[in-house]
Formats: sequence, structure tokens, C-alpha cells
Amino acid sequence: MGGKVVIKFGGGLITDKENMCTPNMHIIDSLVDILSKVEKQIILVHGAGSFGHMKAKKARLAEGRLPGLNQDISVHEVREDMLLLNKHVTDSIQRYELDYSTYPPRDWAAGDGPNFKGNLPLSDGITVVFGDVVDDYEKEFAILSGDDLMYRYATEIPDVDCVIFAMGGVDGLLKVPPSEATVNDLFKTWSPDMNFKGEHATEFDVTGGIGLKVTRASMIAEKGIDVWLVNGMHPERILELVEGKTTIGTKIVSGNC
Repeated sequence: MGGKVVIKFGGGLITDKENMCTPNMHIIDSLVDILSKVEKQIILVHGAGSFGHMKAKKARLAEGRLPGLNQDISVHEVREDMLLLNKHVTDSIQRYELDYSTYPPRDWAAGDGPNFKGNLPLSDGITVVFGDVVDDYEKEFAILSGDDLMYRYATEIPDVDCVIFAMGGVDGLLKVPPSEATVNDLFKTWSPDMNFKGEHATEFDVTGGIGLKVTRASMIAEKGIDVWLVNGMHPERILELVEGKTTIGTKIVSGNC
């Protein structure tokens, strides 16, 4: 089976957001088990969850250099924490004896947003990248979101035929907040002219939460690429999509985004 697939493991999926720097290894291993069954070339992006957002939020790193704040320690700590989370992910990949290379964005990217600077690295095996604190030409440093990495990989790497955002705890986009949702509130398809009710933990998330994810997914769909939001706690749904089958989730379709 040819082609490439770009997959994001959301930070809220692979970590315990209530406890600092705590991976959810059961979920990580179950997700990597699915990757071992994928016959396409894989670009894997993972989020930060409890390994990055809390410290970055406290130090206001997304705003860049701010006078009067000692942010250097936080920049260093968040970068080290992200390497640690990445190691948890890649250790799982190694246990499944899969070929991979990991590329910390701080080493090759600069700036934030969908037009960040840097040539996208690509491995013959699984390409692994993640949200990170990167240099910025104007702000000195910035938070590069995994959703922005998803956009550029999906639209600039040739032969990508499937893009999947694996989230934690929700089956896709919902018509009401997740705490109020029933099975009937899931959008099976969604376009930018439709409303949805997401919950964004503003006290925690530093990169835009579900709103940014949906915006970037819409931009990818505009390029004619299949984009899905699924519940990563059911990893088999990822494999179903890669194999061209239908599954429970939300397909993002093109619209005026």
C-alpha cells in the first residue's frame, strides 16, 4: 500500500494533563501497536500535554521575550521535558522494532504559525516531530504547535493521502460541549461554515486548543486531502482510516476557511 499518512497524537491523549510530566504509556503503546500495522510511510507529530503546556503558560513563552521576566529557565525546562516525552514515544516505537528518526523542531525550524521557517525533515522510516520551543527572528523564541507542523507536512510532502488528528476523550467534533454530548452530537462531516462547541482549557493550553486544530485541518482539506478527527483512545479507528474504511469520527471537508 503506497502513499503517506500524517498522524498527530494529541498531548491530551498521550499524557495525563492533571499531573506534570506524566505519560500515558498504555495509550502510547496501543497507538504504536497500530502504527506497526500501517503499510504507508508515516509522519508522526505528537503534542506536549502535561510535558509542555503548564510551564510554557506560566512563563508566557508563546508571547516571546518579555521584559522583566526570567524566561530562560522555562525555555530550557520545556525543551528538556519535550525531549523526555519524545523519548517515551520513541521507546515504544523501538519496542515494536520499527524504524524511525526523530527531529526536534528547535534544531531545524524557526517561528510559529503555518508559515514557520525551516525545511521539513523526512525519514525513510517513521518521521517523528513534536510541538516545541523554537527560535524566532522577531520574538527571540516562540511555541511551534504540532498543528502547524501537521499543516506543512500534510501540504508540502508529496503523496500524502490521509491526515489524522487523534484526540483524547472525544470521538471528533461535537455540536455541544463534550460534557453535554451524546452519540447523536457527533459531526460525521464538518466544514468551516458549520458551528461546533469545543472546550478550550485556556488556563492550560498555549497553542489554541481545538480551535487551532480545526483551522489547520480545514486548511489541509482545502488541498483535497482527507482529514479526520478521531478518538485516539480507540486506536483501531486510525487503522480503519488508513486502510480506506469508514470509522467513528469527524471528516473535515473543504469550505471557505
